[in-house]
Amino acid sequence: MPLTEKCKKQYHPIRNRLTAAAVLLILSAGLMLLSSRKPDFAQWYSEHIYPLLVTTVGRASGLFPFSVSEAGICLLLIVFVVTLVRMLSAVSRAAAASWLSGVLLCVGILAFLYVSCCGINYHRRSFSEEEGIVTQKYNADMLEDVCRWLTDEVNARADRVSRDADGVMELDGSEKRKAVEAMHRLAKEFSSLEGYYPQPKELIVSEILSYQGLTGIYLPFTIEANYNGDMTAYDKPFTVCHELSHLRGFMQEQEANFIAFLACISSEYMDFQYSGYLSGWVYCMNALYRADYSGWEEVRALLSEEAEPDLLANNEFWDRHEGVISETSERINDTYLKANGQVDGVQSYDRMVDLIVAYFSGRV
Repeated sequence: MPLTEKCKKQYHPIRNRLTAAAVLLILSAGLMLLSSRKPDFAQWYSEHIYPLLVTTVGRASGLFPFSVSEAGICLLLIVFVVTLVRMLSAVSRAAAASWLSGVLLCVGILAFLYVSCCGINYHRRSFSEEEGIVTQKYNADMLEDVCRWLTDEVNARADRVSRDADGVMELDGSEKRKAVEAMHRLAKEFSSLEGYYPQPKELIVSEILSYQGLTGIYLPFTIEANYNGDMTAYDKPFTVCHELSHLRGFMQEQEANFIAFLACISSEYMDFQYSGYLSGWVYCMNALYRADYSGWEEVRALLSEEAEPDLLANNEFWDRHEGVISETSERINDTYLKANGQVDGVQSYDRMVDLIVAYFSGRV
């Protein structure tokens, strides 16, 4: 076969891949720009299109007992390395062009999946806006009242959950099934949470999340709620409910934290209630520490001794994994959150305290 004819046959697949990649990248950028400029579009999409993706893609990936995204990412990395080695060994422009076009097509597909299953939702109305939960200014005294309430709720459950020989909480049964039940139960009160929930999945290589300082992650490529299976038990119910809230299109982290808090404390299971109240206690106590140290000292002394092993085990776990990787991951996460409209970055996680205070105010 003449060389020119062979090159022509190779050229068509390369051109087709590049064209497809360009279309997907342009479409992804256009949808993100449209959703950021037109929040009504983002709201419509999150209410009518995204739920269809959850019930199709999410249901399909839910058939597998493992994280399909985790397996897919591992496979992509292997394919990337193998094809890169083959391309370098070929030492030809045609091989390099073919490899690069394949990489660009893969990037285009992943970008489109991210935008359609996650990115657009960042610009929809928040959970608190949907449900009419209004935050207001409050002083340190009000925050202290909230912390005292949370302390009482934690203490009331600290001796009613299962514990190991070291006094650290153990979960009673599967956190996966109970998390889905908790979200459905909460949806009866908040209609914006109604819909299909696949069971969350523990990552096989959870250690990667540990070194990144992450308790869980929503992977939009297969619409899966994934969590760190190595972390302290009391963290798990709160985390899995947090990740599941993203499947209702609520991407803002402070909103997802608040939804997780509500889902856990509304659950019929004692370990979930304990997880929710203790997680909320940590957030609110950290805020009180900054606002009124003397008030924090008074409330801190009221916490039940049964809860102390959980806090100690949690601190020890994350201290073991702290380092350059976790610091780098936090900076990346901070940039990611800001790029998606959460101007406070990682600090936005603390803003769920405002929502807990508003919830408490509505109770009293």
